[in-house]
Amino acid sequence: MDKQELRERVWDDLEASGEARFPFPPHGRIPNFAGASDAADRLADTDVWADADVVKANPDAPQLPVRRAALHAGKTVYVAVPRLRDEECFLRLDPAEVADVDDATTVSGISEHGTPVGPEDVEPVDLIVSGSVAVTERGERVGKGEGYSDLEFALLREFDRVDDDTATVTTVHERQVVDEAIPTGDHDVPMDYVVTPERVVDTDAPAAKPEGIEWDALNEERRTEIPVLERLAP
Repeated sequence: MDKQELRERVWDDLEASGEARFPFPPHGRIPNFAGASDAADRLADTDVWADADVVKANPDAPQLPVRRAALHAGKTVYVAVPRLRDEECFLRLDPAEVADVDDATTVSGISEHGTPVGPEDVEPVDLIVSGSVAVTERGERVGKGEGYSDLEFALLREFDRVDDDTATVTTVHERQVVDEAIPTGDHDVPMDYVVTPERVVDTDAPAAKPEGIEWDALNEERRTEIPVLERLAP
């Protein structure tokens, strides 16, 4: 089963089982799921969460409870601008500056309340929380297929804002945890922990994470549509 077949199977299963949540349909996106808040609560009980002062999170609906919990806990949150389309391609949510945490952490509110910053101005990140379509207990992750999550990590690594010690976590429904071996490449970021509403999985994923941008793997269109890549390109 290739990655797209796996995505379609998981999307179909979440919809058919009734475990998918708004926005609908779950297909073509990081799917929201029943128990997303419970998964966030379980993550908040971990040592890796307690040790993190700076969190990078994805902007999708199932990780809204994670973003909200981070700000309420006094953690600084960074979220990437969709498709990294701006030169200042990250948005910083500072708990000392955000007056309305609930609004600031919504999909639409992040851009209104967040402060745009370039990757060089992102603080060193302690914890990355990613959304997934599917993930294994070994930490192999499948996103929705556009590759931005891995590219964001690579970009931050170019500026020494993340490294092999930066903890990586995904929060998912149990139905998104699969047994299939997922093919991975050097650009794929392994998940150190998989958190569901029911459990926390320490994946024992390889310690090494992508060392930076794989320029040979980027086509010309992607280089030109992402301003910071055009600036950095060798």
